[in-house]
Amino acid sequence: MAAKAAAENEDYTATAPEDKDAVAVPEITYDEQFYPARPRPLRPAARRRQSISEGKPPFDPDGRNSVYVEWLRNQSMLGDADALARQLSGQASMWQNPYAHPDPRTALERASVWFTAYPLSYITGSGQSFLSALAQSDLWDAFQEIGIEALHTGPVKRAGGLSGWDYTPSVDGHFDRISMGIDPIFGNEEEFRAMCKAAVEHGATIIDDIVPGHTGKGADFRLAEMNYRDYPGIYHMIDIPEEDWHLLPDVPEGHDSVNISIDDERALQDAGYIIGALQRVIFYEPGIKETNWSATKPVVDTTGKLRRWVYLHYFTAGQPSINWLDPTFSGMRLVMGDALHSLVDLGTGALRLDANGFLGVEKSADQRPGWSEGHPLSEAANQLLASMVRKVGGFTFQELNLTIDDIKSTSQTGPDLSYDFVTRPAYHHALVTSDTEFLRLTLRLAMELGVDQASLVHGLQNHDELTYELVHFTTKHKDNSFQIFGGELTGAELAARIQDDLREGITGESAPYNLTFTTNGIACTTASVITASLGITDLSAISEDDGERIRDVHILLSMYNALQPGVFALSGWDLCGIVTLERSEVRPLIAAGDTRWINRGAHDLMGINAGATESTSGIPKGRSLYGTLPEQLKNDASFARKLSRVLAVRKELGIDKGALIDVPDVSHPGLLVMVHRLPSEAIALTVLNFTHQELSGTVRSEQLASGMEIRDAFTGDILGTVDDLHSFYINLHPYQGTALTAHEAASAERSLQEASAPDQ
Repeated sequence: MAAKAAAENEDYTATAPEDKDAVAVPEITYDEQFYPARPRPLRPAARRRQSISEGKPPFDPDGRNSVYVEWLRNQSMLGDADALARQLSGQASMWQNPYAHPDPRTALERASVWFTAYPLSYITGSGQSFLSALAQSDLWDAFQEIGIEALHTGPVKRAGGLSGWDYTPSVDGHFDRISMGIDPIFGNEEEFRAMCKAAVEHGATIIDDIVPGHTGKGADFRLAEMNYRDYPGIYHMIDIPEEDWHLLPDVPEGHDSVNISIDDERALQDAGYIIGALQRVIFYEPGIKETNWSATKPVVDTTGKLRRWVYLHYFTAGQPSINWLDPTFSGMRLVMGDALHSLVDLGTGALRLDANGFLGVEKSADQRPGWSEGHPLSEAANQLLASMVRKVGGFTFQELNLTIDDIKSTSQTGPDLSYDFVTRPAYHHALVTSDTEFLRLTLRLAMELGVDQASLVHGLQNHDELTYELVHFTTKHKDNSFQIFGGELTGAELAARIQDDLREGITGESAPYNLTFTTNGIACTTASVITASLGITDLSAISEDDGERIRDVHILLSMYNALQPGVFALSGWDLCGIVTLERSEVRPLIAAGDTRWINRGAHDLMGINAGATESTSGIPKGRSLYGTLPEQLKNDASFARKLSRVLAVRKELGIDKGALIDVPDVSHPGLLVMVHRLPSEAIALTVLNFTHQELSGTVRSEQLASGMEIRDAFTGDILGTVDDLHSFYINLHPYQGTALTAHEAASAERSLQEASAPDQ
């Protein structure tokens, strides 16, 4: 047994802990300060040998070839996870942080304004890697000047798959991870650590990604197909005996799997192999993805036996789903190891949990769809994962489109923060229609259900589409009645109307440069949503005056997201004002229906490669309406400069750590008022005009006491006094927003100072 254990560990390099009885005062090093959960004698090493040193071996890449099997084992994430776990177990540093409960305000203390990068679209200097570009001090100086406190890198670890000895490209923007190693197209681990160091030196942190729901078809999946050791336990895989292969479709030449049809799904369910249909088919495409199950081609296992498997994938066929309740717990071990590698080895401060709502599946009765969303196993798995991250001093957030009820539920036990899918489509709807009624409804529903706005990540554009699935209204509450738009609509009817409004206002003749993305939403940038709302149908005809109007509306949307409790997130597409790409520029990428590539135009944030026409990854450069950050920071009228003032007021008042206490009725449908209680107990109001016309009217809230003075947080000017009806008068220019504070008249100056003072 000892010899076997030694053989299994021979690929790893680890320094044994020093004599625990020895008494010594170690020299304080940067590593020990920066990585508090790292055992002092070593930095946990997760990496194994990752490449073939002298070309491909002249051996067949199948399960009968022990050299190939061992090579796969040396690439596998499960192997790395086991090695990392052995180095961390039993260390006192694993017990230094509370971890039981989500703690959004502690996360906000760490970083409440995030820049979300997208590696494939980031233009770097000549010969410079993506990670090296993000480690540059001038970038962090600019971020600090604007008020950005964290950088979310996006997925940068190797992704895609393996076909024999060859790596295959990612099928979903590097969210189909196959390794803990950094993908060479983005840089290396030392550059990643340098980026983390640069962030810390500027009072910021780095946020990485973890994908607990699936992997790509890398070494772990290939070993699972070969029925090797614990590896099949990573996935929802069912071994179909050869006598029942007639239930499986043929795999086309050149493919390693095929999506099964609805009829095949039912036949396999009737035979007792799979649980059948699930609650929905994400990325549904007739003839391409009709079910959530695919069948492999015949694969030779390590004993020489041919096997065919049926495996679950919520997303593409290249993203096999992880099984969190297999008796081997292989999937859990893999995911936990990947998380710890990022936090403890690389040095990040937080993780995004991707696709973390699909971690449990269960058979339903009476041929009903299997239970696959809102499952208690997902909640339990999220609690375990988020707790482990908190245990080593980090925090987590989830980017998952859930009902408001489920967001509330997960906020009690799982990640510290959740992406704001509650109001994201609603504030776009307010802009497109100049009517905030649906936005006010979503904010009020969140308040009624007990969602803490401070636990939400309020974002502008990210790498995805503008999601308008509105699952709160189309699933659990589809039959509920809502009083809105002067009548009564069911949840399903309301969702259909909002989706129609958005499609009509943002795509088609109104904006031919934006495209729908399957049934999920609309492929667009923030800037191209704005151009559509302004009636601009031709992006090539944008004038200088148009550019200023677009910038002002962009600031309005930034105010909506930033001047409320929680995280404010924005991207390079926002900072540069990037519009969508011509579909002809990305035709091969969108050929299979993934239109999101039009909203992922490459951008040169720091202006370090003016001659570049595309990113290193080959994404065409998008048109920038605002220019680079260095250019903008020299101009007080630029988007970046105006944004920095918004973020300064946000920080001065402590709005991010406040609480939303009222969303009152308004005197004009295009007006939005949010009332917040600040950490100082003072009252703040965010007032926004979502229309192209000047608005004058009253703001009324029961949270305002008669006689309170209303002060403009940007200028310090007193705008008026609250009357006996708990209201005051305000005037706003087109697409103007502001932050106000309300104080008892006798102590207004003192209260403003207290609200602006940093927390003790």
